[in-house]
Order: sequence, then structure tokens, then C-alpha cells
Amino acid sequence: MRILILILGFLLLIAVTNNQASVSMNPETIAAVFQARQELCLKEQKEEEDRIERQNQLPAITAIFARHTSKARASRLAYLCYETTLDTPFKPIDLAELALAETGGHSLSSHAVSSEGALGVWQLMPKRAKSHGYEPADMKKDEKCAEAAVKELQVKLARANGNLQKAKRLYCGAGPQARHYELKTVKYRRQILAKMS
Repeated sequence: MRILILILGFLLLIAVTNNQASVSMNPETIAAVFQARQELCLKEQKEEEDRIERQNQLPAITAIFARHTSKARASRLAYLCYETTLDTPFKPIDLAELALAETGGHSLSSHAVSSEGALGVWQLMPKRAKSHGYEPADMKKDEKCAEAAVKELQVKLARANGNLQKAKRLYCGAGPQARHYELKTVKYRRQILAKMS
């Protein structure tokens, strides 16, 4: 936006210094430039609000994670929630509540394995991990597990026609088990939001 204004100002200066006293634009061009400037300003404002919201979630996520694991690990996992959700429709809180629902009772362990065979902090089934380009052993690495979890959540979001709550339920399974996990994610979301206020 600032670059656009600088370029327009520079062009105007060149026109005036070349004794071109009048620079004229037709009304449609003026309207188009104005519209483009407004859209760019709105986009930048939304991006800034999103960045601030994401950053504001980190201390609360870290605090809730620290109830289940060491402070250092809590901070690292919270940052992963932030980093891996950039440029996605998800916020750090979305990934955090899944981790807490899946392995909060197991110290958010990267070595957690469910009775069904799901692996890592975000409990991906080996077949699902492979479908996103990861080996089952990668799920013991928090970064890879978080990346795979975001990809899996994106698949579930598409399947849920953009309904994030339904996508999270699908992420956690089917039937009564999914409902149980949905209640857990809601509980953890409330805890994080309470920490934020």
C-alpha cells in the first residue's frame, strides 16, 4: 500500500517537473484505483488482526499445556500450534485443543500410542499419516506430527463442508467416541479462552 502511494507520488512529481501541468485520469480509473486501495487496506487490516489474535493465544495455550507437561515443552508445542496454522484457516487454539483432547492425559507425549494405534501428540493413525506424506515414525517428531495434523484437519474441514466444529469431530473419530472427544475439545477451548481474558 505504501509502495503504491510512493509510486503514484513519484509519477506525479515526474509529471510536474516535466512541465506537464495537468495529469488527468478518467473517473473510471480514479474509481478503480480508489477501490484497489480500499481492498488492499482492508486485507492488510485483517492480516494484522489475525496476527495479533494468533499471538494473543500463545500465552494461554502455553499455560494450559504447562498443566500437562513441562513449561519448556508447553512453550514449544504452543509455538508449533502457532507456526503450523499460519496460512491455513485454523488458529493455534484449534490445534491446541486437539492435542489436549488426544494426549493431554498422557503428558502431551510425542511417544503416545492409542489402543487403536494412533501416534504422537496429535494422534494420527499410520495410514492417515502416510496419506499426507509422513511415515508413522515421523509422528514421534512434534513438528512433523503437527504438520500432519493440520493437513488431516484440512481434509476433515473439506469433508465437513467448511464446518470447523464438525471437522474436529471427524478428526477425533466417529460415533460416541467422536462425541466424547468433541466435549473434551470444547472443555479445553474454554480453558484457553478463560486464560486469555
